[in-house]
Amino acid sequence: MNANTETRAPARTGWVSAAGKVNASLLSLVVAALAWEVIGRLADVPFFPPLSDVLGVLGDLITDGDIFGNLLTSLGNLALGFALSLVAGLVVGTAMGRYRRVNAALGIYVYALLTAPSLVFAPIFFSILGAGQASIVAVVFMYSAFIMIINTASAVENVSDSLIEMGRSYGAGEWQLVTRVILPAAAPMIFAGIRLGMGRAVTGMINGEMFIAVVGLGRMVTQAGKRFDGAEVLAILLVIIAVALAAIALVQFVDRKVTGWVPATSKESG
Repeated sequence: MNANTETRAPARTGWVSAAGKVNASLLSLVVAALAWEVIGRLADVPFFPPLSDVLGVLGDLITDGDIFGNLLTSLGNLALGFALSLVAGLVVGTAMGRYRRVNAALGIYVYALLTAPSLVFAPIFFSILGAGQASIVAVVFMYSAFIMIINTASAVENVSDSLIEMGRSYGAGEWQLVTRVILPAAAPMIFAGIRLGMGRAVTGMINGEMFIAVVGLGRMVTQAGKRFDGAEVLAILLVIIAVALAAIALVQFVDRKVTGWVPATSKESG
């Protein structure tokens, strides 16, 4: 009886905590929506219409079918650019965190490219790759890759030496140490960098579509801006925010699946 009670208590506590977070999020959204509606009506300015007007325009865009085709184009650019960024982030970041010579050789370039405004590379990509998907994907890569490289390198570098020595004592080679000891131990911190990279990738996707090839959601924002249609710009912005939140939620889902074995206290301390 007592044992059953003890085993059920953590699960109930987890559900209560999750429900509390959901309720707090919903309350925050309701308050923000009401504030937007009230301020929009009181201000009465064309570039900040009430939320109800924005939602009406969004409904029209969905009904007319303008959103879905452009959304699919943008998602394709985002998926390809982020996939390349993720591969670079994991491979280069692991090499930099594991091997000092690699860190010494590449670190200065990675930090320089991270701090440089990524959009300044758009004209370079345009001149080399043309006004197509390749240039947009390159912009997405510039926005998201380097934050993941640095985060992965830091995560790998901070893996406990005792774990590595334990792996060696069991006869693990370098490849086994990296794939079976170091990366699993560094996974929680690596996923934190992946979440940051995903958010930056969405920004790169929109900027690339607006400034290089006028396609996707970036094209819709550009056209609405030229018409000074504040309601449509904000309606498309809501779609972009939804894409970003959904993408980050996907990363968090994968994070929970991959790092589910890690105690909650370890994640919080990391």
